[in-house]
Amino acid sequence: MSQTYWMSQTAWWMLVGCLGFATSHARSDAEAAEPRDLLENSSRIVFLGDSITYTGHYVAYFDAWLLTQDFDERPTVINMGLPSETVSGLSEDGHAGGKFPRPDLAERLDRVLEATKPDLVCACYGINCGIYEPFDEVRFQKYRKGITTLEEKAEAAGAQVVLVTPPLFDDARAKRNFSYNAVLDRYSHWLMCRRENGWRVIDLHTAMAEAVKRRREQYPDFTFQRDAVHPDAAGHWVMAREIIRWFGDEAAANADSPEAMLEAKEIPADVLPLVFQRMAVRRDAYLSAAGHKRPGIRPGLPAAEAEKRAAEIGKAISAALLSASTGVE
Repeated sequence: MSQTYWMSQTAWWMLVGCLGFATSHARSDAEAAEPRDLLENSSRIVFLGDSITYTGHYVAYFDAWLLTQDFDERPTVINMGLPSETVSGLSEDGHAGGKFPRPDLAERLDRVLEATKPDLVCACYGINCGIYEPFDEVRFQKYRKGITTLEEKAEAAGAQVVLVTPPLFDDARAKRNFSYNAVLDRYSHWLMCRRENGWRVIDLHTAMAEAVKRRREQYPDFTFQRDAVHPDAAGHWVMAREIIRWFGDEAAANADSPEAMLEAKEIPADVLPLVFQRMAVRRDAYLSAAGHKRPGIRPGLPAAEAEKRAAEIGKAISAALLSASTGVE
């Protein structure tokens, strides 16, 4: 499936407009805090999503970006992504070779919110929610209901919510007789329409499609996703860039890599492995603390023990930052 087709489908849904989509609730202007204020007022930021979030490169890149920001106290970032998960509650027949159905966020959401107590939730769902089949109105309705429930429950728990449109599905890497990315165009467009109701939505889907299109002008076989779904490290950087851009740091979002982003602020790139390590320690601990129905996820430390370990890693990160600023080894 050509990139031109992807973009024409996206353009079509943008031209259609937002008519015909039922709205759930509208947020007043007074309630819609500016992106920077969301960070300033957040002690804990929780990322929700599927295997792409669980892998967590983009989450770690975002956490590394926070090191470049002048906060009195940097927020704690907790990755609660779960492989295979949907927000629609759907699963295809024979998923994972029939070993288990896809987990449903609704099954664990209350426990996640209780275990992590977030001030801000950043959620990226959709690529699994269409079950890799042609567009179906019933599946679409379940996705919309799941996203709305996520928004309402997180806000009821005292968290602000930022939603991220689904990543690109690379049709060129999949042998299908239809465009699954066109399905995700519709899911993404519905989310973007929710901006009119005051929802905070980051348009990752369009950004990834445009990034691939630009690269394929020079390298026709280029992809971020060799299996059509899971981005490589460069694809995760595109994801992180769009989130960083939404929070208002255009200079950092324009960096060619997370390493370049850090080096522009005179922060050594070798802090990145420490940031990844801290993310994994917290992710494994809080996934275990909240519980889930996804087999094959390694258990983590008890949350209190994990926080001690994360604090130790944080000290190593701070030491690296201090060394860089003073020039003292």
